[in-house]
Amino acid sequence: MTTNNENNKYWVGFNLIPGIGRVKFTQIENYFGDIRKAWNAGIDEFKKAGLDDNATNSIAQWRPKISLDSEIEKLEKHNIKAFNYHDKDYPARLKEIHDFPPVIYVRGNILAEDEYCLAVVGTRNPSVYGRQLTEEIVSELAKNRITVISGLAKGIDTIAHQSALNAGGRTIAVMGGGLDSVYPAENANLARNILKNGAMISEYAPGTKPRPENFPRRNRIMSGLCLGVLVIEAGETSGSLITAHLAFEQDREVFAIPGSVLSPASIGTNKLIMEGTARLVCNAADILQELNLTAVAEQIEVKEIIPASDTEAVILRQLGAEPRHIDEICRASGLPISVVSSTLAMMELKGMVKQVGSMSYALCREIRENKELYKIEIN
Repeated sequence: MTTNNENNKYWVGFNLIPGIGRVKFTQIENYFGDIRKAWNAGIDEFKKAGLDDNATNSIAQWRPKISLDSEIEKLEKHNIKAFNYHDKDYPARLKEIHDFPPVIYVRGNILAEDEYCLAVVGTRNPSVYGRQLTEEIVSELAKNRITVISGLAKGIDTIAHQSALNAGGRTIAVMGGGLDSVYPAENANLARNILKNGAMISEYAPGTKPRPENFPRRNRIMSGLCLGVLVIEAGETSGSLITAHLAFEQDREVFAIPGSVLSPASIGTNKLIMEGTARLVCNAADILQELNLTAVAEQIEVKEIIPASDTEAVILRQLGAEPRHIDEICRASGLPISVVSSTLAMMELKGMVKQVGSMSYALCREIRENKELYKIEIN
C-alpha cells in the first residue's frame, strides 16, 4: 500500500470531504481518539464532537460517495504517497505553521537534506534582469546543497526549478491541485525531471483541478516548508507577495532582490524592502550568510561520509540543552578524554553539538527536537 499504514486511508477519506480542515480534524481526533472509529461513526457523534452543522452535513453528504480502497488504488497508480501530520515523514517544519494541512500528498522523495531549503518565487513575466538573477542565485544555492522550493508556475518558478536541476541540485514543487496532473501543462517535462531529483507536494487529492482559489492557500505550504523565502521580481499585485507576507507571519526569513523604481516588475519587491518585511539581498552569499547556511554542503557531506557510531551514541546520551564540560562527559561515559575530544570535534562539524564556552558542549536544538533525523537512539 502506498500510504504508510492502514489507518492512513481514513485520513485520506476525511481529507476529501469539503470543510474538514485542520481545526475539524483536531476536533474529530480529540473526541473519537481513533480515525478509523471516526470514519465509521454516526452523524450524531460528529455533532457531539463539536462539529458545526456545515461540517456534519458535509460528512453526511460526501462520506457515502468515497471508496477508500479506490482512493488508495488511485494513489498507487500515480506513485503518490499520503502522509498525515502524525507521520514521521510529514515535514517537521510544516507542522510549525498555524494552518498546516492535516494530510499532504507527495510524488518523488523528500530527503533529510531537504531541511536546508529556500522558497524562490516571483513574477510570471520576468525581465532579462529577473531571469538572469534567478539563474545565478539559484545555481549558487543548489551548489551549496540548498533545496529550492517553488510552485512550478510560469516565469520565475519555472526558472528556479530548472536552474536548480541544471546545477545538480534538488528542487521541490508545491502544487495547487492534485499530483496526477501538471499545471501548467507545458511544464510536464520539467515536472518529470523534478521527480528524478526532488518531489512534488500538494494538500489536494488526485483529481483536484488547480482552481484559482487554491494557489493562495498553496503559498502557505511553500513558505511553511522553508527556512526563508526569496522574492525575485514581483509586481504590485503579484501572488508572490502573498507568499512573502505568509512567510513573515510564520516567522520565516524573507528576502527580496531590489529592482529599478521604473520597472513595474519590481514594485512589489521594492515595497517589501521599504516596509521592512524583506531583507535586501543581491546574491546567494547574502542569503546563505543571513540564514547561517554557509557550511551546509560540508555538514551534509560529513553526515553522509561518517555514520553515527556507538561512541557518538554514548556521548549523545550525556548531552542536552544545558552545556556540560568535557571532563563530566568523560566521567559519565567512561570513555578516555582523547576519544571524547575527537568524537565531539567530529560531531560539531556534523552540526549535532555545539561548543559553549571553554570545553563545554550542548546538543544543537535541531538534534534535541528531531533526534530521529540522525537515526541515533539518545534516550
